[in-house]
This record gives sequence, structure tokens and C-alpha cells, in this order.
Amino acid sequence: MFTHLHVHTEYSLLDGLSRIPQLVSQAKHHGMKSLAITDHGSMYGVIDFYSACKEQDINPIIGCEIYEAHGSRFTKDNSERKPAHLTVLAHNNTGYNNLIKLSTKSHLEGFYYRPRIDDELLQEHHEGLIILSGCPNAKIPKLISAGRMEDAINRAAWYKQIFPDRFYLEIQDHAHIPELPAINSGLISISKTLDLPIVATNDTHYTTKPEASFQDLRICISTNSTINDPTRLKMEDDSFYLKSTSEMADLFSELPLALKNTQAIAEMCETTIRFGEMHLPRFSLPQSTNADDYLAKICWDGLQRLYDSPTSHAKERLKYELEVIRQTHFANYFLVVWDIAFFAKQQSILMGVRGSAAASLALFCLGVTEIDPLAYNLVFERFLNLERKEMPDIDMDFQDDRRDEILNYVTKTYGHDKVAQIITFGTLGPKGAIRDVGRAMAMSYGDVDKLARMIPFKARTIAEAIKEVPTLKDIYDTDQTIHDLLENAKGLEGISHHVSTHAAGVVISEKPLTQYIPLQRPVKTGNGNEIWMTQYGMQNIAELGLLKMDLLGLTALTILDKTLKALKNNRGLNLQLSVIPLDDSRTFALLSSGLTNEVFQLESEECRGILKNLSRPPSMI
Repeated sequence: MFTHLHVHTEYSLLDGLSRIPQLVSQAKHHGMKSLAITDHGSMYGVIDFYSACKEQDINPIIGCEIYEAHGSRFTKDNSERKPAHLTVLAHNNTGYNNLIKLSTKSHLEGFYYRPRIDDELLQEHHEGLIILSGCPNAKIPKLISAGRMEDAINRAAWYKQIFPDRFYLEIQDHAHIPELPAINSGLISISKTLDLPIVATNDTHYTTKPEASFQDLRICISTNSTINDPTRLKMEDDSFYLKSTSEMADLFSELPLALKNTQAIAEMCETTIRFGEMHLPRFSLPQSTNADDYLAKICWDGLQRLYDSPTSHAKERLKYELEVIRQTHFANYFLVVWDIAFFAKQQSILMGVRGSAAASLALFCLGVTEIDPLAYNLVFERFLNLERKEMPDIDMDFQDDRRDEILNYVTKTYGHDKVAQIITFGTLGPKGAIRDVGRAMAMSYGDVDKLARMIPFKARTIAEAIKEVPTLKDIYDTDQTIHDLLENAKGLEGISHHVSTHAAGVVISEKPLTQYIPLQRPVKTGNGNEIWMTQYGMQNIAELGLLKMDLLGLTALTILDKTLKALKNNRGLNLQLSVIPLDDSRTFALLSSGLTNEVFQLESEECRGILKNLSRPPSMI
């Protein structure tokens, strides 16, 4: 079965619409055995794509439609505002690793409007890669369009030299692209001149043909234009979907070899991404010891410090926890957490730990948590047990005005190339989809905003909102314009809209991160010393066995820190949070009143209702 080598997913933030599960299912429906992902300038969707393909018994071909600088990647002037495109595919694991490095360097070194590579990087990271000459916006097609055939031949010869037997001339067939026939003719001519193979591809931005209108709206949203603008960027026809084998055969009936080459490339490409292998950072240990023994020593010392005379129950509990940690190979993880907590306390940075980590006696003995799990009969297995396949979460909170100190310490201690903040993808929710689509459809802001406000806060989808709100359903059924708006918004809700830095997520690895994942610049840049950001999301990071940590900055802790300092400076009261009694009657009276609008984590209506109910006798609840 022929493979479509040019697929853009919803992670192509400007122009991709294909949702990975539906895309892969459609490929399966067409009987395809392989499928490639080539998002523009990034590798955001690679892991989800790889997993979805494997589930459907489809060979995932990992690639990227990368941007090429016209000269050096370090040149940043008007000549580089519109870089060329180039299709790069991973032939094997070496190629996948080189693709990661190319993508990373395009962002960290070559970014200028777009992440860019150059000839130097292609030469440096050529091993294991298959190169396709690219779409009409690539270097060779642009030279052909400009009538510079000799330069186009020379450029193709350069690729052939760097990628022997791994460079293909890429032809496409899309209507309403006036330059495409001449480009294809030129590519076929170059193929004969240089004895280079040609390959037929389909530029795929959405999964099925009817989705073309949604794609058009997405481009309008991304370019801040409307469908009524005659000069706007758009795809001129509805051919940019995942075509079937028979459709591709019809399009390229005169070039059967070009179709066979898609299958040849598919059979060449085999990349294995390993999940579940742990790549924990290595804590710097004293000589002649190992992580398990060193962790045990610190914990036993802590037990003696916290309990004047530890009971046999406490000793057995700690012994048991340390054995589970040993068998799950998480000693280094616990030591890294201890190291960060120890630094925070040394620097008088207020911190806390959320969640089931409070059930660990080992963490209590390390001084990471301040709650005695034995006093409250907390169950360790809820936090960590031998059957658990993934790393436990130890979510750490720090006062937000000093979180940067924590991040700087982690980066300095474990290596700038081994630490990164984790990316997160903002998606179009129901309200956002309605507002964006309404603007793209040139509808009045007031009408669209009124409609968006009708969506209940808890509605997960537009379809759900229509079902729940009778007034909305009536408008949907009777007003054709509103009906079209909501149908279009349905087609776009849930797609990735923008990227940002996760509020807390940080990844720390044993080796340089580019051995496992691609990186990019942080969303907000400053003085050039920023911590890099991953191109893979939180869940993908965990699947790859990398240590993801929640290092969250909390305003509440900053307020507490300022309050403690004010008490000391103004009243001479050296108050410690750890000595505040947990059974203060006035505090409980306040909580029972439900007047906790400004109290962190107790401000919601649900929490205030629970607090008031807990203050009543059981018979009244």
C-alpha cells in the first residue's frame, strides 16, 4: 500500500488540523501499512503519533518539514524572514536522534521568525536521515520557479552528495497551485540529469475532504484574517486530505515509479522509541557508596532525629519503604528531591509538598515533608508500591517570588543540558472555538460573545452545551448562521492553539536531554540564560522514562513568608509555621463559617460547602 509521506497534525500550530487518532484510523481504513508525520518546524506530535500507529499496526515514519535558512542559521535579517521548507525523515534510530538534534538546534540556534537549520547542520547530522526535496516552498522548487535550473541542479547534487541513496525529488499534485506543473516538470528533468529517484507525496493538513472548510477557518484564525478577505493566505482547493491508495494511483498514473518509491521509503524507515526505561538523574554521591545505601543512611539518621525513641513499628515501616524504593530503583529520585528540599531550607525558601507523598515516612525522615504519616495512619502504598509502573509524583511547592532560585540551582547542579521546563499545549475550548471562528467568519463581536456566554462553564464540548441549554439548542435549530458557526466551531474545538511553559513541570535527566527529546526556546525569553523547554508534553516525558517534577511557585507561600517577616520585624515575634497548633479553636470556627473566599485551596464554592457541612452534627448533614 502506498504511504502518504506528508501529513501535518493538530500540533502544526499554524496549519495542521488532522487529529492523530482519527488520522491513524483513517490510514488503517485505507489499508495503509505506513504513515509519516512531518509537522512544520517541530516534533510536538511525534510520541502520540508513534503510539497511535503502533496500536493500529501501522509503521510510524518519524519526520519533520523543517525550515532551511537561505544562508547561515545565524543570519537574522530580512533575507531570512521566509525560510525554505525541507522534508526530513528518520531512516532508523540514528536518524531519529539526528532529527531531534536538528529540530533542537533549529530552535535554539537558528530561530528567526521560524526555527531554521542550515547546510552546516545538515552535514553534521546527516546520518540515518532520508531527505525529500520538499513542497513548492522548498529550495529546489523555488529555484525551478525562478527559472534557475542550473542552480536547482547544483542544489540537488549537493543533497545527493550529503545523502547518498537517501535523497528523493518530491512531486505533488494539488490543483490551483499554478507553479506546480512547472515544478514537477523541472524535478523530473533533474531526476534524469542526476539519476535521482522521484517520490509522490500528498501534502495532508486534514484527515478527510469535508474538513477542508475547517482548515480554511484555522488559517484565518492563525493569520488574523476573515474568510471575506480576498488577499488572505489560504489553500485554494480541498485536496489536502489523506488520500486513499486508489486516489494516489489515479493522480500519478503516468509516474508509477514515483508511487512505488513511497513504498520503498516506507520499507526503509524503521524507528524504535523505547518506553518505560528509566533515565533518572544521578545524585552526586560520596565515594564508596551507592544511592540505596546513602538514602538509607540519611533516612535512618532522620528517624533518630524526629523520634526520640523510634518504635519497632516506625523502624519496620521505614525498612519496608526503603526496600520498595530499592526494588523500584527510585533511590536517585528520592535523593534529588531531598537535595532540592535541602537547598530550599538552607536558603529559607518556604516550600511544601502536595498529594500522596505525605504518606511516605522516608520523605518525612528526609525532611521533604513535615507531616508524620504514622501519626495519621497514612498508607504508603497509595504513594508507591511494587506494582506501580510509573514514577510516583512528589509535587513540590515554593514561594513564587523565589522559584527562579530553585530552577537555577537545579540547572547548575544537574547541568543546563539535562534540565528543561516542560511544554504545554493550549487547546481551543468550546467558548474559545466559538469566538475564534466567529471572528474568522466576520461576524459581529457582540453576537458571537453573547453566544459564547451561553456555553456552561462545565460543558466539555459544544455538542454537550447544545444538549444541556434549551435556548442554545433553539437558536442552533432555527438560525442558519448560528448553526453554521457552531458546526464550524465543533470542527475546531480541541485542536492545539498555542504552546506555553507548564506552570510547574520540569524534566531532569541522566544524560543530555537531546539524547531523548527535542528542545526549544522558552516561550518568554529574557537575558539569554533561560532554561530550555521540551517539545514533548508532560505525559510523553513520563512515557519515555524521564524524571518529570512539579516545582510550582505559589503566591500563598510568598504571602506566608512576608507575613512571618512582618511579624518578626514589627512585633519581634519569631513564629515558625511548624509550631502553629492544628487544633486552634478560632481557626476552626472561621473554617466552619465557610468564609474562606481568600484562603488558598478553600476558596471554591464546593470547598466552602464541605467546610460548613463538616461543622454540623452528623444528623444534620
